[in-house]
Amino acid sequence: MDDTELSQIIAEVLDGDTAKFAVIMEKYQKPIFLYCYHMLGNNTEAEDNAQEVFLKAYRNLRKYQNGVGIPFGAWLYKIAYHQCIDMIRKRKLVKYLPFFYQDEMENKDVDLHIEASYFDDSVHQAMAKLSAEERNLLILRCVEDKSYQEIGLILGRNSASLRKKYERTAAKFRKHYAGAKGIGGYEYGQGSGFEKTI
Repeated sequence: MDDTELSQIIAEVLDGDTAKFAVIMEKYQKPIFLYCYHMLGNNTEAEDNAQEVFLKAYRNLRKYQNGVGIPFGAWLYKIAYHQCIDMIRKRKLVKYLPFFYQDEMENKDVDLHIEASYFDDSVHQAMAKLSAEERNLLILRCVEDKSYQEIGLILGRNSASLRKKYERTAAKFRKHYAGAKGIGGYEYGQGSGFEKTI
């Protein structure tokens, strides 16, 4: 579905053909569910919150059509981000889909690869020490594979500043992860240009 088709479907939904919204849901349901799952770490909560995202999108479709100024997908992720943050605030203690840093001793590149993995206590401990914004940035960049430009549209931030924030956050995550794993004698981010945040 290209932008023209999407605009046509949105127009038809707003003209009363509400069944056409199912086409939009079919395209975005899986990525939005996965995003909610990565943020919340719970399958049931991810399903409930993904449904809420689409409900909010449906209710605010006219606002989007009248000039939100960002691509529809980015607009949906923005809604999903706020929905998940609201959920996190409500329950306070949250589990996130964990990350692990592969090849820690070898790969010191700025564009590091933190990948989704099975739950790991060390990863959970490291993620728990990051702010919700920092976790979100790692999820969007590493799990969702979003570009800095796309993340900037979702978060309403400058992509250049997000790149610097990502570098600091990744370094922070690696340091916490190393501590949780009990890895000593190696300063994560050493020689990589990362700003020491802790």
